[in-house]
Amino acid sequence: MLWTRAMEEKFQMLLTMMKEMKTGQEEMRSGQEEMRSGQEEMQSGQERLEQEMRSGQQEKRSGQEELKNQIQAHVESQVDEIKIRVDGCIGKIEEEVQCVKGKIDKVEREVQEKIASLERRISELEDRPNNFQTSPELMYARPTVKPLAFNRQTSWTALQMDGRIL
Repeated sequence: MLWTRAMEEKFQMLLTMMKEMKTGQEEMRSGQEEMRSGQEEMQSGQERLEQEMRSGQQEKRSGQEELKNQIQAHVESQVDEIKIRVDGCIGKIEEEVQCVKGKIDKVEREVQEKIASLERRISELEDRPNNFQTSPELMYARPTVKPLAFNRQTSWTALQMDGRIL
């Protein structure tokens, strides 16, 4: 077969195109490699972020647990203090109640003694004979008070000056 110049040109053009295609494929391969490395970097970054999130959540949980324990301990100490105060107040109230009961018992005894004394005196008076004679000299007359007559003719000041009205 005879090579013609047109064939030679076409062959050269074909070789050039093949070379261009080959360089395009190599560029594509290098681009794909870059993409793969970028994806790997992204994936490792994502895994790192996920790990950081997990550790952050764990720290948050442990912090919450610690805070919960601190609050619970504080509340328990407050409750204990309140219990001690309440017990002290109850003790004081019980002492005061005992004191008041003692005073009530004392007053009851005194009242019972006075009642018994009065009952004895009444009994003695009832048993004693009545030896008093009633004499007219001992009887006294009640004083009588003469009511003032206001006759509307005498002035009030005149009655006051008279000395009968005080």
